[in-house]
Amino acid sequence: MTITETLRLLETEPANRLFAKLYGEDQTEAAKERYEALIKCFEEKFGQEDILLFSSPGRTEISGNHTDHNYGKVLAGSINLDCVGVAAVNHTDKVNIISETFHQEFTIDLNRLEPSGKKAGTEDLTKGLLKGFVDSGYDIGGFDAYITSNVISSAGVSSSAAYEMLLCSMLNTFFNDGRMNTVAYAHIGKYSENHYWDKASGLLDQMACAVGGLITIDFEDPLKPAVEKIDFDFASQNHSLIIVNTGKGHADLSADYSSVPNEMKKVAEFFGREVCAQITEEQVLDNLAAVREYAGDRSVLRALHFFEENKRVDAEVAALKEGRFDDFLKGITASGNSSWKWLQNCYTTADVQEQGITIALALTELFIAGKGRGACRVHGGGFAGVIMAMLPNDLADEYVEMMEKRIGRGSAYRMSIRPYGAICVNSLI
Repeated sequence: MTITETLRLLETEPANRLFAKLYGEDQTEAAKERYEALIKCFEEKFGQEDILLFSSPGRTEISGNHTDHNYGKVLAGSINLDCVGVAAVNHTDKVNIISETFHQEFTIDLNRLEPSGKKAGTEDLTKGLLKGFVDSGYDIGGFDAYITSNVISSAGVSSSAAYEMLLCSMLNTFFNDGRMNTVAYAHIGKYSENHYWDKASGLLDQMACAVGGLITIDFEDPLKPAVEKIDFDFASQNHSLIIVNTGKGHADLSADYSSVPNEMKKVAEFFGREVCAQITEEQVLDNLAAVREYAGDRSVLRALHFFEENKRVDAEVAALKEGRFDDFLKGITASGNSSWKWLQNCYTTADVQEQGITIALALTELFIAGKGRGACRVHGGGFAGVIMAMLPNDLADEYVEMMEKRIGRGSAYRMSIRPYGAICVNSLI
């Protein structure tokens, strides 16, 4: 589609309807202006005429905190912050990418896809995606892309996975006739992070960004996780998802993060198994004294969190399917309380006087108690960084103002769940 035709397409009623679903009805005009500006930047840089538009969202983890690494269950959703790209096939063996957000511009030769020595950065990540396509039996080719993103970095909403899934959508559309599914996208994103960043990531972030909407994932078979999209109109509940970034902790948290899966696995090891998904809660309780002596008390508490968290994910999915939104919110609260008390990932024991997460949760719980509505929980890995609140729309602005006054300006971000994952925008208008 030519640039002129694409700009005209953005002014149509179908485009308005799609942007309302992606970004909210009050943001459709701003979204169109964002796309139009990006198209003009692409034209100035590459001068190509035939283009397509792409979008891939960030993600939020709703429940299933620290369960995927022990082959458990999660409930996640895509958000209305996204990575957007204008792209065109260039009929060469070069991929040219400009990232407006991060002030990057680079070219990749498709005949040279080995990672750099540092194994870091967007260029290596992109090489890993291209190599992942090749190794998985899919086609690649040269293309130009101009990309922007408002997915917040270092806030637990997966800005890197949003970028990965955006490029997967481009490569699928341009060179693979759209035949790939979102599970294939996720595995290629995981491959890139594992081999080109040396990052031992799983599939959660990529799946949530690729599939879109609310999804539940069962990692019992980690190579082929069972993914189900939950057919639920979140917008009809008039609630906002708010992420509060409490700031990066000063302590090195690597040991804290590693301790969670390792301690859960220590409990499984008592029974001769590798992960908690391979044992039962009853086994642990029936052998409690011996397991405590073998693995330690915190390990036992974290294993119990794993078992109960899996049940909560099932219960929350059932509540959504049956339209019991209040029960869904209660599940979020219960999940957050379990993370705080049993999983114990709200602050690091390396510095017990630094508790940004728990301060933010305390402030939020006081706010919710005063209003009688809403839910909150630690978001993502924990120990420092981010919490999530789910609040009625009529309370959202008041909450954001309160948190920014007490935590810091620009710390709270109001979001919504969008129904689409990584997409070629043209195909949905």
